[in-house]
Amino acid sequence: MGSNDKPTRQTGKNHAFLQSLGHAWDGLRSLFHYERNFRKHLVLGAVTLILGVALQVSLTDWLWLVMAIFLVLFSETLNTIVEAVVDLVVGTTYHDLAKRAKDIAAGGVLLAAFFAVIVGAIILLPALLKRF
Repeated sequence: MGSNDKPTRQTGKNHAFLQSLGHAWDGLRSLFHYERNFRKHLVLGAVTLILGVALQVSLTDWLWLVMAIFLVLFSETLNTIVEAVVDLVVGTTYHDLAKRAKDIAAGGVLLAAFFAVIVGAIILLPALLKRF
């Protein structure tokens, strides 16, 4: 590569909003494509939204449900980042600290999922019981 050649891959900061948006979209596509648990959380979130529509939950309930869904998705995103960075740093070598970091990140997803289940149960179970 000559001194006037541009790199084929971006190595610096984004210079435009659409460039940043493109990278963010690539990240979401990567999450969907490579992360099975992210896809499972998306499906469960969609089921929750469908139930919310069917049960005609209130605006306040919608806010809680959407917050819980996005918290789980965001937690899964952070977990994926931690796993990728740890794998990049330690490679295939086992290290107790690497395992601890990955386990803690997974635990964060579990906490978010527990929160989502509790929110869903508080909002959707009473509405379901009224219907049946």
